[in-house]
Amino acid sequence: MTATSELDDSFHVFDTTLRDGAQREGINLTVADKLAIARHLDDFGVGFIEGGWPGANPRDTEFFARAQEEIDFKHARLVAFGATRRAGAKAAEDPQVRALLESGAGVITLVAKSHDRHVELALRTTLDENLAMVSDTVSFLKDQGRRVFVDCEHFFDGYRANPEYAKAVVRAAAEAGADVVILCDTNGGMLPAQIQAVVTTVLADTGARLGIHTQDDTGCAVANTLAAVDAGATHVQCTANGYGERVGNANLFPVVAALELKYGKKVLPEGRLREMTRISHAIAEVVNLTPSTHQPYVGVSAFAHKAGLHASAIKVDPDLYQHIDPEQVGNTMRMLVSDMAGRASVELKGKELGVDLGSDREVVGRVVERVKERELKGYTYEAADASFELLLRAEVEGRPLKYFEVESWRAIVEDRPDGTHANEATVKLWAKGERIVATAEGNGPVNALDRALRVALEKIYPQLAKLDLVDYKVRILEGVHGTQSTTRVLISTTDGTGEWSTVGVAENVIAASWQALEDAYTYGLLRAKVEPAE
Repeated sequence: MTATSELDDSFHVFDTTLRDGAQREGINLTVADKLAIARHLDDFGVGFIEGGWPGANPRDTEFFARAQEEIDFKHARLVAFGATRRAGAKAAEDPQVRALLESGAGVITLVAKSHDRHVELALRTTLDENLAMVSDTVSFLKDQGRRVFVDCEHFFDGYRANPEYAKAVVRAAAEAGADVVILCDTNGGMLPAQIQAVVTTVLADTGARLGIHTQDDTGCAVANTLAAVDAGATHVQCTANGYGERVGNANLFPVVAALELKYGKKVLPEGRLREMTRISHAIAEVVNLTPSTHQPYVGVSAFAHKAGLHASAIKVDPDLYQHIDPEQVGNTMRMLVSDMAGRASVELKGKELGVDLGSDREVVGRVVERVKERELKGYTYEAADASFELLLRAEVEGRPLKYFEVESWRAIVEDRPDGTHANEATVKLWAKGERIVATAEGNGPVNALDRALRVALEKIYPQLAKLDLVDYKVRILEGVHGTQSTTRVLISTTDGTGEWSTVGVAENVIAASWQALEDAYTYGLLRAKVEPAE
């Protein structure tokens, strides 16, 4: 079903994640994946979603059939991608062109050659015939009631080699009725000043409505896209999270954020910009790639502050070290506590965690020194908020938060002559006045310890049954080499509604893991609002 956008047609945000973004190494989308991403993109509010090349492969053909039946598009229009007709043929008789019509898409993007060498070497036809191919295909599709966009492939390289011919391709498309002619930096080698100069000239010389499509091979795709907008382009092609061939395409999210927040252009429906971080992470989950923590606007580190100097200024006014309010894009400010932390960092982090430090400068000072002392030994609290909160509460309340007291623990790894292995752990602890001994096996010593601790504690605290360990990281710290090195372990745990991280440091990986496990379960009980043991 085709949407009716609440935005006018003066500026287009065109997403090509399902076609160009899917060419990224490591991304293999099923039809179900493509449908899920299309829903997310429509929810975000982009104007156009390029779904793929119907007729070129069964998957894309199926996607178009199912998308129009299964998705009630509220904002976006579905776009089919294809090529101009074959040399020497008629558009009306070209099977590939007919497949575009049969897809049912109301908007069609045609890729056209605009570099003279590509015409002669790849298409093996004449420059005049290529112009005829563009004109004939656009005219035919327009006569069939379709809206047509034309991607001028390798345009900027073609313009450098033969500017008059590159512009002739733009004119042929526009004069045949193309709604927008997109200038493509297919090899991704251009820089912003070059893009702006070329777009300015082509716009003046052809009068066509121009769009921009950039690759990120110079690390300038977003900047190049915005440079084209500065020069008069009114159609931007991007992919979610910058996915794409080689190093990727212009990233949809920083482009849209810049247009809305820096340029003042209304390119999304009201309120959709605040969904940007959620949409970015949701699409990353569908393609099975970890969201980039340092991605502009939407990364978890995009508004994370670590240095004490920054924290002092943010305490006075967050805008002093943030270019926007993170809530505008659905993100949040985070304070990272590390050995660089000062009083302001700890005060702000305490406020973020809901721990009232009041005006007790002595407590804040103790926390700062404790963090610096422990990070010198290898702990890291910027990646382990839960462990930091437990440390903070221990200083505020004058004693550690205790739900259980460990008497001892041990882990045994048995390597048998037949090549099999056995891992067993025993935990002895006290909880609510009861001494508990629990033994468990696991697929490794850490897993066996986790199971034994869980068996012991769930008898007293059934709330722990819903806890799951979702990530486990080990790092050998610098300073001492070989088997004498200090080990740091980070564990991420979830209770189904939230996730937290804890840290342990010791001379061996099992002891470091035990520390992180203790903190993980202690914090889980704190989250469950269980009263600590006396």
